[in-house]
Amino acid sequence: MSKQKSQLVPIIMMILLFGMIAFVTNLAAPMGIVLKAQFDISNFLGSLGNAANFIAYAVMGIPAGILLQKVGYKKTALIAIAIGFVGVGIQYFSGHSSPESAFAVYLSGAFVAGFSMCLLNTVVNPMLNTLGGGGNKGGQLIQVGGSFNSVMGTFTPAFVGILIGEAAKARITDVFPVLYIALGVFATVFIIMSLVNIPEPQAETNTDPLPKLFAGALKFRHFILGAIAIFVYVGVEVGTPQYMNYFLIDGGINATTAGFVAGTYWFLMLVGRLVGASIGGKVSSRAMLSAASTVGLVLVFCAIFAPIATKVSLPVLQTSDTGALSFGLTEVPIKAMFLVLVGLCTSIMWGSIFNLAVQGLGKYLAAASGIFMVLVCGGGILPSLQGLVADSAGYMASYWIVIAGLAYMLYYALIGSKNVNKNISV
Repeated sequence: MSKQKSQLVPIIMMILLFGMIAFVTNLAAPMGIVLKAQFDISNFLGSLGNAANFIAYAVMGIPAGILLQKVGYKKTALIAIAIGFVGVGIQYFSGHSSPESAFAVYLSGAFVAGFSMCLLNTVVNPMLNTLGGGGNKGGQLIQVGGSFNSVMGTFTPAFVGILIGEAAKARITDVFPVLYIALGVFATVFIIMSLVNIPEPQAETNTDPLPKLFAGALKFRHFILGAIAIFVYVGVEVGTPQYMNYFLIDGGINATTAGFVAGTYWFLMLVGRLVGASIGGKVSSRAMLSAASTVGLVLVFCAIFAPIATKVSLPVLQTSDTGALSFGLTEVPIKAMFLVLVGLCTSIMWGSIFNLAVQGLGKYLAAASGIFMVLVCGGGILPSLQGLVADSAGYMASYWIVIAGLAYMLYYALIGSKNVNKNISV
């Protein structure tokens, strides 16, 4: 009982860090819109804030694993929080910069903040897995953390909208209250984190040189295939709602309604993660990933082949002429309904893949987590590839890339996740 109590505070801190990742990451989009409107930059430049987060993962993933191995979980988390504070601070100073340099200053801040998010992800996933005891319980805790991440991911855009009003007409100084809150959250969590005792898995027994640890992690076939699965998963998670949104707008649905329909996808991810967290102690990660990939494949196939003339009514948030929010039915092509439901499937995939990929890695866990973070860049690469297909062959044709991704994750769940290297000393 005393052990469980001693682990409760670290578990809560890791879950809060999961929320911070979503909070800071989701600040990028409205900041980009504000700068686009104020300084008359292109749509492409306005979207670079989000892209900067993924680029930071590709650059920082391996160094994050090295840092985690050298200084431990707690110090890595504190360094990550401090870097996040600096990143948000740089974005704040973009509001005091000249029109010629403001956007570049903002992008550099988003890039630095992306470093912080990569470091935090490197810490929270293996820590929650370890604090849960690995196996099903470890995967269950990651699902709980993912649920709080979804809560913050759903909450942050609405919260930003309340503070700054219509983002397209706002100036960067209107976003300052949001940045003050972000800075306050970082400072508060840093203080609390510095006072909390965080266990250090493998810290006492692991004295191997870092190159050997990275090489050791890469000797496990199920880990390599799992890292590829993470690359594919993030691309599927991001691309599915993104191009559904574009498909709806091009089909004549106004942008606000299309955005709320796409938002329902993220809400269903929250629902799925809550369900995954509740059953994770009884249902294996392999079974959950197999079921989610199979259902996802069926849904995307239905979206591709369903007749575009068939309409259904989806319950989504709506805005009235006065700007008031309400909940009601919106008529959309049935293709969109199938794609929205994919959110239930993608919801549990991250925790399931991570849990399967690191099973049996022992002292190589920290290095493996760093490698994992590099592959998060799939969230920027696969959607871009999907966009190329959409430009040349249409939106629905682009979902064959999603089909390929889901098929790979089904393969990983059924075959690729089996540890065939149990003879390696860990």
